[in-house]
Amino acid sequence: MSWSERQPSLTYPLRRGPVLEPPEEWVALRQECPVARVTLPSGDEAALLTRYEDVRQVLADHRFTRRLTAADAARIADHASGGVFGSDMAAAIPDGGTAHRRWRRLVGQWLTAERVAVLTPRIEARTQRLVDAMVEYGRPADLRAQLAFPLPVWVMCDLLGVPDSDRDRFARWSDVLLNLTRCTEDEYERVQDAFVDYLGAQVHARQEEPTDDLLGALVTARDIDGRRLSERELVFTGQALLVAGHETTMNVIAKMVALLLADRHRWERLLADRSLVPSAVEEVLRFDADPGLGVPRYLAEEAEIAGTLLPPGTTVLCDAAAANRDESAFDAAAEMTLDRSPNPHLAFGIGARSCLGQALARAVLRTVLDVLLRKLPTLELAAPPADLRRLEGLAVGGLSEVPVRW
Repeated sequence: MSWSERQPSLTYPLRRGPVLEPPEEWVALRQECPVARVTLPSGDEAALLTRYEDVRQVLADHRFTRRLTAADAARIADHASGGVFGSDMAAAIPDGGTAHRRWRRLVGQWLTAERVAVLTPRIEARTQRLVDAMVEYGRPADLRAQLAFPLPVWVMCDLLGVPDSDRDRFARWSDVLLNLTRCTEDEYERVQDAFVDYLGAQVHARQEEPTDDLLGALVTARDIDGRRLSERELVFTGQALLVAGHETTMNVIAKMVALLLADRHRWERLLADRSLVPSAVEEVLRFDADPGLGVPRYLAEEAEIAGTLLPPGTTVLCDAAAANRDESAFDAAAEMTLDRSPNPHLAFGIGARSCLGQALARAVLRTVLDVLLRKLPTLELAAPPADLRRLEGLAVGGLSEVPVRW
């Protein structure tokens, strides 16, 4: 049966209950309709995957690409461009083959675990200053606004070599680019043009005078064949790193703290055994019920997934969060197990197109958790978990605030 013959189409993202809880539809979809027909905010349709093995298969399959700019690809956002997934940024970064491997080598060498380890002391120092400022501000405090927001944008600015003073501008731009329903095409285009002009000026400055930051390194970097990234690739690589590195990490920090404080036993266990911090971070990444839209892929040729024939031109949404709760892949998948090992979650994707910034993201999350446990052992939510509110209308999932006291 073709996925398009399945009725009815679900509105996506799925309507959700409490923000820290998974959508009730996940279990039924995995069991009864692993390739579901969904309607996106744009009104276009896509095929939704919720089983672990299916999501893993598609993420590893080169036939499923990021070509959301194709004429017959589904638009994600509710305006003509379809949003960031169908943008110039998505088109500029190579999606496969030799060009993608070349781009990944050049960018990835600056985001290895070894290089991130050098950055970690600075990340820890900044985290401690932000926590101290939050304490000085007084309780209750909004951990999202006072820690989860400023830290990742500082990390990305420091890494790329752009002014931290521009962080509010980056946040505003990211919010528009990742918006699914609340901005017009004209607003989207104005923001995209401003972002590109800004980064273009940063690239030009480094072409004139080299710097030792990531953007400066990429301007002069050559691959094994002596080729450099084009100016277009440099600009959109910088944009992708700023948007993804800031927005996603900010939201995961907020949800991580909320999840660990929602059940006091989790926080107390970490206080008793700090060696669990790395595995707790991995379990937060697996357990997160609202990472956002999922990973969209475009299929240019016919393919079969879970016994369902997908025709050419199908846009597929890989719901890694649903896959990470699949009982066939994880024992006690519905339980948060802080010492879970192994933990082959799909939060960062897999294989040749997995998230380049995952080592940095892990370092930030571990540092935040370690500093909070050390400096604020009595930290607790200042509101019931069920009262926490989600960010609406964005391609990434998050909390609008995380009220805490200590």
